[in-house]
Amino acid sequence: MFKKIVVQTESKRELIRITSKIQKVAESVKFHHGLIYLFLPHATAGFWLNEDEEGLKQDVLRFFEKITSGSWQHNQIDNNAQAHLLSGLLKPYLLLSVENGEIQLGTWQEIFLVELDGPREREIKIKFIPT
Repeated sequence: MFKKIVVQTESKRELIRITSKIQKVAESVKFHHGLIYLFLPHATAGFWLNEDEEGLKQDVLRFFEKITSGSWQHNQIDNNAQAHLLSGLLKPYLLLSVENGEIQLGTWQEIFLVELDGPREREIKIKFIPT
C-alpha cells in the first residue's frame, strides 16, 4: 500500500526540495530500516537528487531552457512539448535507503520534485519496503 503526499507547485518550471516531507512520512509510519520507493505519476515532472544551492538550481532551469529551445510538434496539441522532453531526462521514481529511521543521502544531496509544466498539484506515492 502506498502513502501519498501532495505538492502544489507555483511556477512553470521549478525545483522544490521535498526531503523533509518524505522524512516526515517515514517517521509517521515508524519506518526504521529498508527502502523507500517514491513514484511520481505525472508525465511532465520528475525527481532530482542534488545540492540545494540557489545558483545551481538557477543553472538547471537555464540549462533546461537552452536544451529545449526550438519548435516542437507536440506543441500543436497542448504547448508543453518542452516539459515532456525534459521529463524524459529525469526519473519518475526514486529508491532510497533508510537506516535507523533516517533517509540515507550524500552530504549535499536533497530530494527535489522538478516541476516542468506548472503550476500544478503533484502527487507523490511512497512505498516502504522493509529489508
